[in-house]
Amino acid sequence: MAREQVAVAGEEAAAAEGGGLLLEIVSSPLNLTLLSLCLFLLYRILRGEQPAAQAGEAEPPPLPKMKRRDFTLEQLRLYDGVRDPRILMAINGKVFDVTRARKFYGPEGPYGIFAGRDASRGLATFCLEKEALRDDYDDLSDLNATQQETLRDWESQFTFKYHHVGNLLKEGEEPTVYSDEEEKDAKDGKKEEKDAKDGKKE
Repeated sequence: MAREQVAVAGEEAAAAEGGGLLLEIVSSPLNLTLLSLCLFLLYRILRGEQPAAQAGEAEPPPLPKMKRRDFTLEQLRLYDGVRDPRILMAINGKVFDVTRARKFYGPEGPYGIFAGRDASRGLATFCLEKEALRDDYDDLSDLNATQQETLRDWESQFTFKYHHVGNLLKEGEEPTVYSDEEEKDAKDGKKEEKDAKDGKKE
C-alpha cells in the first residue's frame, strides 16, 4: 500500500512538473518572446532564403568576365557599383571582381565602403570606417603580425571565391601586359587550387 502511494505521488509530481514547465513558459512575457523568436528562426531556416524581388525591379544580368589588367587607385575608384555597375576591391595588392556579391560589397552592403577601394587595411584591422581607407598607395608596413595574418586569410578567401582581375599599382609603377596565355594559366591555377582543397575535405 505504501509503495502504491509513493508511485501515485511520483506520477502526480511528474505531471505537475510537466504542466509547471508549460505554465512557466506561457506565464512569462520574456519566455513567450524567446519562444516566438526560436519558432521564427526555425521557420526561416526550414523555409530557406528566398530572394525578395520588388515590384518592377529585376536582378541585372551578370556582367561579362573582365579582362586581366592592373589598376591605379584612381582607376579602381571608378568600379564602386555606382559609377560603373562592376564592383572591384583591392586586397593585399590584388584586385578582385566582387560584383556577384553586390549585396555585401555594393553601395548598400555592409562592406560597401570598400567598393572601388583598397580594402586591405580595413579588413586587416576589422575597421569598416572611412579612416581605414587611404587616398594614396598603402604599403601596410605598419600592420602587426596578427593583422598581416588576417589580411593573408582575407586574400586567400577572395582568391578562392572571386575573379582576380589584376594588381594594384604603386605610384609610377608600370602595368603588366597580360596575354591570353596568362589568363588561361590563372584559370588553370585556380582550378587546381580548388581541386586540391576539395581533395583535403574528402
